[in-house]
Amino acid sequence: IFSFAPPCPDETWVAGSVYSDGDIVTALRHSYICKEYPYSQWCGMRGYEPGVDQHWEMAWTLEGPCSEAADVVPVPATPTPTPNPIYKPTGPDLIVTPRPTPRPTPGPTSKPVETANVVVLSTPKPTDMPVNPRPVPVTPKPTAKPVAPTPKPSFKPVAPPPPASSSSTTGFIEVVKAPRTTKQVYDILKQKKSRIDSELFLSAGDIESTVYRYRGFRDGLEVMHEEGVGDSFFYLGDDSDIGYKVGLVNIAAFIAQSMKETIKYDACDENSWDLVDSKYPLSNSCGQLGQSYQDYHCPENERHMECKVDKNMKITATTHANWYGAPAPLFCAPKSEIPFTGFWDYGLACNDPWANPPKYCEVYEGQKGGGFDFTSPVKNSAGRTDVEGCCWWGRGVIQTTGICNFGKLNYFLGARAAKEGRPSRYPSVDFCKTPDAVCASKEHQELKWVAGYFYWINSLQAYRSGGWDYISELHNFVENGMEGDAFINAVSGIVNRGCHNPPCGTGPVDGGAERSANFRKVLSVFLE
Repeated sequence: IFSFAPPCPDETWVAGSVYSDGDIVTALRHSYICKEYPYSQWCGMRGYEPGVDQHWEMAWTLEGPCSEAADVVPVPATPTPTPNPIYKPTGPDLIVTPRPTPRPTPGPTSKPVETANVVVLSTPKPTDMPVNPRPVPVTPKPTAKPVAPTPKPSFKPVAPPPPASSSSTTGFIEVVKAPRTTKQVYDILKQKKSRIDSELFLSAGDIESTVYRYRGFRDGLEVMHEEGVGDSFFYLGDDSDIGYKVGLVNIAAFIAQSMKETIKYDACDENSWDLVDSKYPLSNSCGQLGQSYQDYHCPENERHMECKVDKNMKITATTHANWYGAPAPLFCAPKSEIPFTGFWDYGLACNDPWANPPKYCEVYEGQKGGGFDFTSPVKNSAGRTDVEGCCWWGRGVIQTTGICNFGKLNYFLGARAAKEGRPSRYPSVDFCKTPDAVCASKEHQELKWVAGYFYWINSLQAYRSGGWDYISELHNFVENGMEGDAFINAVSGIVNRGCHNPPCGTGPVDGGAERSANFRKVLSVFLE
């Protein structure tokens, strides 16, 4: 039996054309589909010709061979496969120095915001510190980014914590520390160490991440479970026979979201990904998709925790995207040094040693193309044409963003806690003066994880809204055999849209199927 390759689409790929999500083109007798936003922004760029250029897979998906007119080639029919059973488990600052033709130091990449309905439970948790916490803005944004973290909803902070204890209450199930269960969880993680690094912490599909490794993950987990913050800690299960599974599922849900948010991009700092009029404004450091990270204030009763904006602060992101022509790391600097900001020209050829004067790709390590253009001011999507005070982009495994969240880290875990006489895990780290410590610290490489765990404790474990309680649903999921996607889909909604039953006013979950698949993959590694 023979079937015939389908006819090729009429449209062939043309550099510079504008393609949208789902557009199909022909190249080399194959058809390709333009990926969903934001990857679709690259579909018409030079360097992304489908099937030809090195980075085409970032923008296009191969659909298969096709036949041109009068060139129909028979192809053996593909037999219907027998379905397989579904597995059911039982760094340091870089100062931006302006030059005559400014070439500012790179800066970090930020993500969009969404608002979450976090309700204070019977026993309040430490003030909520959303990953992409943006207590004020409500502009959602897509998670996929060329090498950037995904958007997070802005969460409503939780009340200050009471004195530390070995348990906390959600109003339904008491969250306790169970030493026997904790040891079981730690022992299983130790046994799975190599698989966690080689199968879960992957970037670009199948390359082990250089930013997120088992050691930092495990060290951060111990800090946030054993010490926690005030009355709250990362939950690893109760003392029941299935308690260890509850703990592992809590971790799996956290890792599944992190894989989607940052691990797959091998990014700690937010990347510049918001195109405005086909340009990457350098002022994306201040906020992307119309957001302003330095205006992410805490609620009135928590304003005393947030960081003060220092207009003279100068920081350059530690990590950056690596695709051809990728924008430089985000950066911030005062107007006295950089009066206005232009844009990143991703199509610029930076490696031309025969030019006069010679040109080299020297803005960041691994640069393959692109360069700064300071010819005139270029606005970001919120209208900014400078980067003064814009040092609060997303950082860490679930992208901690804004002056409220960094302020809470400092208030509970950093230099401010120590200065004011409270217990402090990192007394020498001032998250308000050096927010880049989350990604740049060599001494405390677990910080990129700690920031994410802090978010999880206050925004997920403390979540209770509309009759849906995270801790109760976590236990229910395990007790009912860990079947179905309802639990992880609700978790994805809270992380990406701020509620357990999106769209909840901010749109559908970005990458919901991918998050669910990640969750099942993590569970298979942990429990098989």
